[in-house]
Amino acid sequence: MLDINFIRENKELVKKSIEARKADVDLDQLLKLDDQRRELISKVDELRAKRNNAAKAKDIEVGKKIKGELSGFEKQLDEVEKQWQELMLQVPNILLDEVPIGDAEANKVIRKEGHPPKFSFPVKDHIELGKFLDIIDFDRGVKVGGFRGYFLKNEGARLHWAILNFVLDYISLKGFQVVVPPIIDKGFVFVGGGHFPWNEDDTYKLGEDEYLAGTSEMPLMAMHADETFNLKDLPKKYVALSPCFRTEIGSYGKDTKGLYRVHEFYKVEQVILCEADEKESLGFFEDLEDNAEGILQELDLPYQVVCLSSQEMGKKAALTYDIETWMPSRENYGETHSNSICLDFQTRRLKIKYRDEDGNLKFCHALNNTAIASPRILIALLENFQTDDGSVKIPEVLQKYTGFSEIKPK
Repeated sequence: MLDINFIRENKELVKKSIEARKADVDLDQLLKLDDQRRELISKVDELRAKRNNAAKAKDIEVGKKIKGELSGFEKQLDEVEKQWQELMLQVPNILLDEVPIGDAEANKVIRKEGHPPKFSFPVKDHIELGKFLDIIDFDRGVKVGGFRGYFLKNEGARLHWAILNFVLDYISLKGFQVVVPPIIDKGFVFVGGGHFPWNEDDTYKLGEDEYLAGTSEMPLMAMHADETFNLKDLPKKYVALSPCFRTEIGSYGKDTKGLYRVHEFYKVEQVILCEADEKESLGFFEDLEDNAEGILQELDLPYQVVCLSSQEMGKKAALTYDIETWMPSRENYGETHSNSICLDFQTRRLKIKYRDEDGNLKFCHALNNTAIASPRILIALLENFQTDDGSVKIPEVLQKYTGFSEIKPK
C-alpha cells in the first residue's frame, strides 16, 4: 500500500505506474473519496469535542442534539472509509526506473550464464525420462490428486528432497535464519503481503478466514505484523522451506503437461526486512539475486536473468528479476526463480516499522526471492544431464544429499 499523502503529492507518478501496469483502479475517484474522508474526519472530531464540552457543562439537551448529528456523520465516515480502503488496496506499487514498460514482449534479458548442452542423440523430455526411469508417475498422480497431480518416487523423490535441502543449507550459510512457517494462514496475511486483492482467484480458500499460501513469503512477512524494531535489529533475513499451493486459475491450456505448472510444490524462499533506504534495499536485492544465481552455478545449469516488464511483474513489486533456466525439451528457458524489491508497500499494510537513529518511526523495506522451487527445477536437472542411454547424471553438489551419482534405467 502506498501512503495516501505520497499519492496526493505524486499523483502523476502513481497514475503513470497504474497505466503502465494496466491496473484497474480509478485514482481520481480515490482522491475524491479522500477529500470526503478528510472533511468527515474533521467534522466528526469537531462534533466529538463539542459533545465533550456539553458533557462537562452538564448541558443534556445540547448533548443529545450533538449526539444525533454526530451519529449521522460517523455513519457517513464509515461508508466512505470502507470505499476508500478498497480503492487504496487496489493501487499498485510505483515502478523503479529500470522497469521496462509494456507486456511480456518488453521483458529485458539482462545476462545469460552457461551454455545450453548439445546432444548427439534425440532428447527426451522430463515426462519421458520420468516414465523411463520409473521416478515420476503422472497417470496415478492425476487419478489420486486430479488435474496436474503427480507422484515423485524412487530416485525422483530423493532428488526432489536433495535439491531442496542443498538450497536450504546454501542460503542458511549466507546468514539467513531458518524458519518453518504456517502455510494455512488468515486473510490479513495475504492482504498485508500484497497478494490480495489481485491474486485471490489463485489461492485455495479453506474456511471463513483460512487460506493455503502459494509461497512462504506471505507468512514470513506477516510474522512481524504490528511490530516495531530498533534500527540495530535490522536487517532481518529469513529462509523457509515449505509446501506451496496454487489453483492456477487463468493458466489452463498453458503448460498443462508435466511438472512445470502444478497445484502443489515445495519452495525455498528468502525474505529480507531492512531500513527504508532505497540504495541499501537495492544492495540486498543484488545479494538475493547472487544467492539464486549461485545455486544454479553450483548445479552447472545454464540460465538467463530477465527484468520483468510493467505488465508482467506483480503489482506489489517495484522491480522484479526472473531467472529462467534452460530446458532442452522446450528448446528455451523456463522461469525457475523470481526476485522482487517491494520497498515499503507490504510493510505499510502489515504495519512493520522501525525507529531510525533520530527516534523517528518508519516503515521497513521488504524483499523476497525464490531460491528454488521443486519439482519445476527437476525439469532442468533431468533434461540437461540426460545421457544417450536415458540415464541422468546428478550434479556433484547434490550427490551427498541423494546418495547416488546417477539415475539409471531399471
